[in-house]
Amino acid sequence: MGKFSRLGNELYTGRRSIDFVGRRPLWYAVSLVLVGLAIGVVVIKGLNFGIEFTGGTQYRVAVGASAATQDNADALRAAVADAGVDGAESPVVTTAGDSLLIQTEDLSQEESDRIVEAITETVEVDDPLQDISQDEIGASWGQQVAERALIGVAVFLGLVMIFIWLYFREWKMSVAALVALFHDIAITVGIYALSGFPVTPSAVTGLLAILGFSLYDTVVVFDKVRENTHEYRRPGQSYADATNLAVNQTLVRSINTGIVALIPIGAILWVSAVQLGASSLQDLALSQFVGMAAGVYSSVVLAPRILVQLKSTETEVKLQERHAKAKARALADPYASVPAVTSDSPVAQRAWDPESDPELVADGDDVDDDDEPGLDRPVGGASPVRAEASGRGRVVPQTKGEVRPSGAAGRQQPSRVTRSKRGKK
Repeated sequence: MGKFSRLGNELYTGRRSIDFVGRRPLWYAVSLVLVGLAIGVVVIKGLNFGIEFTGGTQYRVAVGASAATQDNADALRAAVADAGVDGAESPVVTTAGDSLLIQTEDLSQEESDRIVEAITETVEVDDPLQDISQDEIGASWGQQVAERALIGVAVFLGLVMIFIWLYFREWKMSVAALVALFHDIAITVGIYALSGFPVTPSAVTGLLAILGFSLYDTVVVFDKVRENTHEYRRPGQSYADATNLAVNQTLVRSINTGIVALIPIGAILWVSAVQLGASSLQDLALSQFVGMAAGVYSSVVLAPRILVQLKSTETEVKLQERHAKAKARALADPYASVPAVTSDSPVAQRAWDPESDPELVADGDDVDDDDEPGLDRPVGGASPVRAEASGRGRVVPQTKGEVRPSGAAGRQQPSRVTRSKRGKK
């Protein structure tokens, strides 16, 4: 646990970083493959809609709490499937309190009588007329449920898009969050088609629940992106670098939140699918489990990458990118900006000349009339350059008066002339 904490601290401070934003081809390819496979499964295999959406017949068998067990449900499922009734080859049998529920497609009266006979032969029923009830579920009711679910999703997405736009003052964050949400829904629907679980109102409820979870995690990441790109933006840092830092800073939190949410959902899925057999809980748990796992992935990998892609066309973001690249080049090679000197470069060639030595000039030695004392004249007619003081790293200023030995200083010093005698000879 200590290593994991240190890893989180290093990711938050930037000492260690995982490149989520920079590896655009990799993450886009993974997301496109997952979504493409999910859509392909839905198109090829299709969804197994429950009788709430397609219509059918439901039998409720009151057997008592002691007899409403999973073993009796499995035995009843096998008996109804072996009855030889078209539309009841794969019935859905679940436990509900002290009763067993059997769901099949629409059946005629003769076929229904055969199903009732198979029920009475499998489980003990005191009075078939009172203990076995039959309900017809029309497809119109399922269509109403589907229409209201779609309306609810549309209203939810519209309100969320407006909220993110107003909160972050950035419509591109809304678009990125919605694309990530579509990614999560597509993967969840594809897993449903692959598993063959019936699509029931419970599954629709779970699908709506994962919308909120996925958007919640994405909003947390975007909030950190806003802090890094506006309030705490580092000098020479591009928008992509600040976004990638935000993803790394929230990575441990996203993983922990996802694990904490997936453990109980996974336990419910295991109990409902393995121990209880087919039940409404497995429909709810499967959609939530798959959707939450996909939501963690999309909020960390997909949504920030799409946001950076949308922001890359802005002028300010482009300038930040150029400055960041220039600084990276400067840090990689600090001598890259130093011009190279070649033999034919117009650089002054200064050699030691006794006549231009400052000490000799100060001692009163003769110099050429054309040259100013204390100056070196470069080769090629360039302007004179003053001799540098030895070991001082500075240029010796031109003397304005006579230079004479000074006993106090122990070296040559300019003579001081009173104000009244200055300029007089």
